[in-house]
Amino acid sequence: MLIDSHAHLDDRRFDPDREKLIGSLKDNGIDMVINVGADVDSSRAAVDLAKKHDNIYAVVGVHPHSAKDLEGGDLREIRELLKEDKVVAIGEIGLDFYYDNSPRDIQRKWFKEQIELAKELDLPVVIHTRDAAQETFDILKEAAGDGRLKCLLHCYSGSAEMAVEYLKLGFFISLGGPVTFKNARVSREVAKVVPLDRLLIETDSPYLTPEPYRGKRNEPMYVKYVAQRIAREKGVTFQEVAQATSENVFRFFGIQRKGQ
Repeated sequence: MLIDSHAHLDDRRFDPDREKLIGSLKDNGIDMVINVGADVDSSRAAVDLAKKHDNIYAVVGVHPHSAKDLEGGDLREIRELLKEDKVVAIGEIGLDFYYDNSPRDIQRKWFKEQIELAKELDLPVVIHTRDAAQETFDILKEAAGDGRLKCLLHCYSGSAEMAVEYLKLGFFISLGGPVTFKNARVSREVAKVVPLDRLLIETDSPYLTPEPYRGKRNEPMYVKYVAQRIAREKGVTFQEVAQATSENVFRFFGIQRKGQ
């Protein structure tokens, strides 16, 4: 069984068949999905889905695209959502200098504030970064200086060299559909250098659909193609990747196995 460590099942592209899809996860080899918020509304939706389904957990937070709309009261609401039983991290948070949907100073402000909230509450963070690799690293390295930051680089797109620097900080790396793309040389280098005990896999559904379904809506069951490609790159079995990445989800997010 596989775990999709990052999806957005609250996205409107799932409105026509969300419940049917969630009901079919186990039959398609998916043991669990971590559903991730991107603003206050989607964070609420993620919590609602987690309450409704045993095999879904929630991450809540505000994406850099939505940072421009964030007010202090919204962060108070995020804090309240973090008290829910099945909320396991703050995210996805970070910097996005590719789209620049929010002014960069505003992105930095709310990124740092959400990191501090995570440290205060002893929760891990899930990081989004695009065209801001060095600044994201610098902020996270400084924040990790007191040893209190637990961090996952979601759908990591940076270099293998920077991945090694993140590993030195004790962070985890997650890979998604892009590792299957024909031109994904860098992602495949990352797959080789990140040890199995620090690696997670994801879909980022409905985005970043892996081969052979690229161009269509992504779904949690397609995470198997990510696992297959990583197994090939690392020279290990699919089962080894499935087991290790699933164990890492429990370990990173602090989720208790049923019956424990």
